[in-house]
Amino acid sequence: MIKKILTFVIILGATGLGGLFYVHFYMAQKVMASTDKIIKVEKGTGLNRFAKSLEDKGLIDNWQLFAKIGQLYGYQDKIKYGEYLISPGETYQGVYDKIISGENLRYEVTFVEGEHRFNYAQLIETKELGSAKTFLDLTTDQEFIRELLGEPLDSLEGYLFPETYHFSKNDDERTIIRTMVQRFLEVTKGFHWSKFGMNRQQMVTLASIIEKETGAGFERPLISSVFHNRLAKKMRLQTDPTIIYGILYETGQELKNIKKSDITRPTAYNTYVISGLPPGPIANPGEEALKAALSPQKTDYLYFVSRNDGTHVFTETYDQHLKAVKKFQLDATMRRGKSWRDLKNKKERL
Repeated sequence: MIKKILTFVIILGATGLGGLFYVHFYMAQKVMASTDKIIKVEKGTGLNRFAKSLEDKGLIDNWQLFAKIGQLYGYQDKIKYGEYLISPGETYQGVYDKIISGENLRYEVTFVEGEHRFNYAQLIETKELGSAKTFLDLTTDQEFIRELLGEPLDSLEGYLFPETYHFSKNDDERTIIRTMVQRFLEVTKGFHWSKFGMNRQQMVTLASIIEKETGAGFERPLISSVFHNRLAKKMRLQTDPTIIYGILYETGQELKNIKKSDITRPTAYNTYVISGLPPGPIANPGEEALKAALSPQKTDYLYFVSRNDGTHVFTETYDQHLKAVKKFQLDATMRRGKSWRDLKNKKERL
């Protein structure tokens, strides 16, 4: 009862100095929270409903007074929907500032280099930031692709720049994709795509293959040199990741292990079957892989084979390559106890 009377008195007297002082004093009060709280504000939520949700969460003790003070400030028509993080020590004014400015809670999402759009779509859905299907549909939406990149492409594979982003649940799939493509354009601004007589799509495709072939950053220019040399000699690239992507693209199923029959399986992306580059990227390359595609190391290498520790042996002739295969792949003792995870230790020694 006392609170109701106080509310009435404040509303009537707010234009006076005493009332004004109390209003400022009230807004400087801190929420009753010992831990972070997430408040969800739905579309169409009014001031009363918002204030009541704060009381229900135990953040304030009188939602009517909170709402009335908000009305005095003219906040009733300025509430923006979304998710808001209310932390211990937050003032009432701070809470209002957040919902008026739309300072939504943002979630950190890391898109890993070398992953394809199908995995990115699943990540978005797992993070509850959107629908995997909607995300994938947009990556092949021709009008959207033209809007973002100014050219017709089968998909946005390769242009969804891998990085750590922060999105709110107000950011829809279209916004997320646009942010990633814009980041790609920012990072690659000034790149000379036609340096080797290729266009941007071809260079991004090559970069995606380089990204998939090695996790060792220092090897990327060497991997790039092998593919550039093979292209110059009109040799097939014969790279395993294109087998995997080709089958994924056609069936929606990602191979865990490549069988002998998969090597000769005809898909648009299988570089054991097709000549030259596949029709588009097979993953989303990072900045270093893109740079490696544009700046290969000068070598005569045409082959490479895994050392089973995340790095590779590079050779110039087929005979040399066969010897390396025999040593590192056919000899079981060379594979025993080895892992690409050994690369971390190798990097530390370099």
